[in-house]
This record gives sequence, C-alpha cells and structure tokens, in this order.
Amino acid sequence: MSEDGPSTAEALPADRFLDRELGWLAFNERVLELAEDRSLPLLERAKFLAIFASNLDEFFMVRVAGLQRRIATGIAVRAASGQMPRDLIDAIHRRSSELQHRHAQVFRHDIEPALAAEGIRILRWEEASESERDQLALFFREKVFPVLTPLAVDPAHPFPYISGLSLNLAVVVRNPSTGNELFARVKVPPILERFVPVGPSRFVPLEDIMSAHLDELFPGMEVLQQHAFRVTRNEDVEVEEDDAENLLLALERELTRRRFGPPVRLEVERSIDPYVLELLVRELGISAGEVVRIPGLLDLTALWAVDRLPRDDLKLAPFVPRTSRELSEVETASPPDVLDAMRDHEVLLHHPYDSFATSVQRFLEQAAADPNVLAIKQTLYRTSGDSPIVDALVAAAQAGKQVLALVEIKARFDEQANIDWARKLEQSGCHVVYGLVGLKTHCKLSMVVRDDGDRLRRYLHIGTGNYHPKTARLYEDVGLLTTDEEVGEDVARLFNVLSGYSMETEYQRLLVAPHSVRSGLVERIEREVENHRAGLSARVRIKCNSIVDEATIDALYRASQAGVPVDVWVRGICALRPGVPGLSETIRVRSVLGRFLEHSRIFEFDNGGDPEVWIGSADLMHRNLDRRIEVLVRLGSPVHVAELSALVDRAFDPANAAWHLEADGTWRRIHTDAEGQPLADIQELLIARQPRRSTPPA
Repeated sequence: MSEDGPSTAEALPADRFLDRELGWLAFNERVLELAEDRSLPLLERAKFLAIFASNLDEFFMVRVAGLQRRIATGIAVRAASGQMPRDLIDAIHRRSSELQHRHAQVFRHDIEPALAAEGIRILRWEEASESERDQLALFFREKVFPVLTPLAVDPAHPFPYISGLSLNLAVVVRNPSTGNELFARVKVPPILERFVPVGPSRFVPLEDIMSAHLDELFPGMEVLQQHAFRVTRNEDVEVEEDDAENLLLALERELTRRRFGPPVRLEVERSIDPYVLELLVRELGISAGEVVRIPGLLDLTALWAVDRLPRDDLKLAPFVPRTSRELSEVETASPPDVLDAMRDHEVLLHHPYDSFATSVQRFLEQAAADPNVLAIKQTLYRTSGDSPIVDALVAAAQAGKQVLALVEIKARFDEQANIDWARKLEQSGCHVVYGLVGLKTHCKLSMVVRDDGDRLRRYLHIGTGNYHPKTARLYEDVGLLTTDEEVGEDVARLFNVLSGYSMETEYQRLLVAPHSVRSGLVERIEREVENHRAGLSARVRIKCNSIVDEATIDALYRASQAGVPVDVWVRGICALRPGVPGLSETIRVRSVLGRFLEHSRIFEFDNGGDPEVWIGSADLMHRNLDRRIEVLVRLGSPVHVAELSALVDRAFDPANAAWHLEADGTWRRIHTDAEGQPLADIQELLIARQPRRSTPPA
C-alpha cells in the first residue's frame, strides 16, 4: 500500500466489526420478517415460521453450545466485535428470547387465524368436536398409548435423561390415599406425526391428545398438572485427530455421545407452574437465563406438515427448472449430451433456474454409462437419501471404471448418512477416502477422465453447492462445466492432494484453501486499490453466505478508504460495517431472502477494465479459509463474467427488493417504493427470464 492510505489493521478503529453471533440472529430475524409479510402466500409464510424455528434450534445446538463449552473450559476470548464471552451469551439469550416470543405471536395472532379462515385448523383439544375427540381417543389407545413410557421422579427413580429437541410433558399427579404429589415425565413420541389429522385440513397437536388421556397412563392417581417443555442440547461433534486413522469408527462413537450433550436451552409453556419450572431448571442444571417461556405451542418446526397440504392456491406458483441453453438450445424429452457440449465450450450453470438433473446429474450419469470413460473422481459433502449421484458412482465402479469418492463424513448433521454412503460406495468397488487430517473437504469437484480417441481429456464440474439433487431445487448456486486443460491439471493435482501425499499448493485457475483463498482475494482487493490510484477502473463485488473473516474485511475497509466502490451481497452473517465515515463510505451491503436459499459464492474484481470473476465453495469465514479444503475457479468466458456481473447488479438495483445493512448493524427491509408499490423480487425476475441464456460463446 502507498503512504497516503492505512496499510495495517492497527490503523483501523477497534469497533469496526459487528458481532458474528448477533449477526446470525439478525439473519434469522429476516426470515421471520418473511413470515410476517402478508403479501406472500399463506403457506409460504407458515413455512418461514418452520424455517425460523429450525434455524434457531441449530444455532443453539452448535453456536451457543460451542461458546458455552469454551467458557466452561476457560478458552473463550473476547470476540472480534469487542464482546466478552459471558456478556455475549447474555445478549444472545435476550435477543433470541425476544425473537421467539415474536415468532410465537406471529403464529398465534396472524398465521393461525389466517389458516383458519382458509379452512386449515390447528385445534387445541377443547376446540375439537365430540366426534373428533372420540376419533382421537381411539387413535390414542391404538397408536400412542403402546409406545408411551411415563417416567416417575422420586427417591427410587432419578430424574430421567431428556433427549435434545424432544417434546415432553411434565406431569404432576397426586396419590389420593396419601395425598403425596409426585412428578413424572412423558415423552411425546417423535416417530408419530406431531399434528394429528382429524379430518380434511384439521389437526390436533399430539401433546394435547396425550394430555387429555393422562389418566390412562396414571390409573388410580389424580392428574393435577401437565406442561409441555423442550430441551436443546449441545449436539456439535468433535473428533480428536489422534483417532484419524480410524475416523469412521471414531465418528460413530462421537455420534452416540452427541445425544448426551449438556443442555443449552429450555423452552416451556408460559403457563408452567413455578414449582415444575424450578424442578426442571434444577434437574437439568441450567440457568434461569436459558429458559424461554413461549406463549402458545412449542416447536413450530411442526408447521412443515401444513406446508405439505395440497393447497396450491396458498403457495407460490410451482417452478420447473429448465435445461441450460448452453447444453441444449431446445427443451426436449431427450437428455442433453453434456460431455459433447463441454468439449465445445465452457458451460456456466445457475441453479435452480438451470436444472441440476439435466446438467450435473446427467453429466455423472452419462460418464458412468460411457464406455470411453476410464475414471471418475468426486467429492461428496452432502447428498440426498436416494442420491442418483451415488448411484452413478456405484454404476461406474461396477462397470469397471476407476472411481474415487472423497466423502466428507464430518459434514455437520449429515455424519451418519455420509458414513452409510461411504460404506455403500466401498462395497461397490469405489475407492473411498475421507480427506485430510484436521481439514474438512468442502470443495465441490467432479472430474471425469475420458478417452476421446486422439487423447485423454478431463471433463470437470466445479460448483458452489453440494451434489444434492433435492436441495439443488431449492438452493441458488452456480457451477462451471469445462474441459479446459489448465483447470483439468489443477483439479487433478488437487485430487492427488486429497487422496495421497502430494504437497501441491500452486494452481493456475484455482484458489485453494487453506493455502491461497484468503491471500488470493486480499491480493486482488489490493490490486483494485492500486488500479484506482492509477486512474484505472476499480471495483470489488462479493456474493457469499457469510462474511466474518477479519483480514478480508480489513482489506475491504482499506479499499473503501482509498475510494474503491465495494458491494457485498450476503445471505447470512455480516461482520462488516458499511457506510461508516472515514472507514467504509463506499461499501454497500445487501441481503436477499425468498423462495430459494441464496447459496452461491461469487467474487468480482474490475481489474482495470478487464473484469475477473471467481466462483466456488468458500465463504469468508475462519472455518472456510483456515480449516477446510475450499476451491474457487476463475471464469474463462467474458460472456459468463458479464452474466454473473449482471446478476450482482440486480441485488443493488434500487428497483429490486432487498435488505440494506446500516453501519450500526441494523437491517432495513426495502421492498416498496416511495408510493408504497412493491419492488421487484430478484428470484421471480430470474424465473420469468427462463429460458434466458444467450448463444454459448465460441
């Protein structure tokens, strides 16, 4: 850096970072705002309530649990935002409790009455008709009673273990002979539907049915009270590196221990009796600050059942992805020849607008069936339960092709599924490896080696999303199909690193974490500063899921101080403060949430008028840049560069709806114009543009 601008982080203000954890809660608040948006179809709003609840569960199981574990072991340090760990925990509990109450009120006073107006009722027991109660009584005796196990708490029966995220009834009964009051816990069976149907679009919560029949569980006793409660536990998984030689077995042992993690949150009904609450708090060993009193039903993740109702009139119009025009100019019943198209030109895919099934999935299925294909190498971070991707790899191995599958069995909450896939692949004859010790393999790579007669050619896919056919219909991602020789050499060398003992760290069209993603991006940000000072065009634009890496943020601050325009499009956490005088005046931050989950990672640099765009798997977080194998690839086609640049333009177009981040960390939703008319939805605009691709570049 030149002398007329700061060159070190020390020259930047100490309060320049927003807090990561509070930033995540701000993201989930944006999800809640979608549930509150009455312009959206009703069942879409109910779905966002379920997503909010599920998101918050995971946040407590991982982020809050991890912070508490670090505090307990004495290794927690002041956050980059300046927050002390204990103060941060208190702030998290206060803010999350506020959001949970708001979430409950939205359901109780807005969504639930609106559902009822559409003939969709979630009835409490007392609201069910006499005939419905008779029907539910029979259901209880035949389907529920046989699987219930009431657990008493007394000198002979210690307080039972309460599994994480299970819904439970705390029951107080009295012995009419002695007058003694006793406590018992009854678990709501998770194998049964939470909302039990009693007619078309009419449901009764399972815990209400159980509460109404507790006398059958405790015959001869007087049932005095029953209150629903729910515990969230630390369910993060850690595997010691000493166990890496037998990682599969070590992880399976850790998954068993996961169920017994310490509690981090207790959700109870607001009407719970103080005596019962005190007992739960004491026996679970949690603090009063970790208790959330909910005004209404607990665990609204159950609203996914409502989303499954066949009420298209209450949902967004269905969307059917189209085959990319770079693979086939005309939509036909026949699948495209992906390998042939890739030989002719690089193909940029934009899911879910471009079909994953007729592009990436077809690429691997075609390679598995092609007799001229000799080998397939594939990374798998997450995939679906009935994955056609895994089936294609199995078919290729059974056909005698050499197949290498790098299965990341430490993918959070998919560990057991990935263990199962790893064993299935091994049994089919695939070579299965689990990556490098101490690093998660998060990159999205597929390489097919084919004998094209004149020479062996590498066919490659590099993407921003998982090889997961189901989420590919819901997640927005981009990917590149290419036979470029430089990319082929890079990916081949990287697979050798992942499966062998190669120490390769230098690549031609790739940036690879943990060695070169952060440094490569910072170097390009600094190049924009130099170009700006030289009078050349300069700009930095980033699209990612989260941005919390201090070194990268500081580079963006220095670029802004030098006058370089910086745009950041982020879905989730943003620790960067935009618009601060003297620090980040040229930085804008936007967020887009909607029908699809914005998941792609795009990095654009103006480069003095010769724009450079990178796509890949890495978010700007410590775990991605330091503890994972991540890959970014530079786009080679000017048409593709222009296409993704135009995509980012849309997020910052004032005619389109988005959330705007303010310098103090607050997000403002801008979705109407000055006259109150709705602004355009970016995702709906992209749907309307299908088929939208220009003629593929030569």
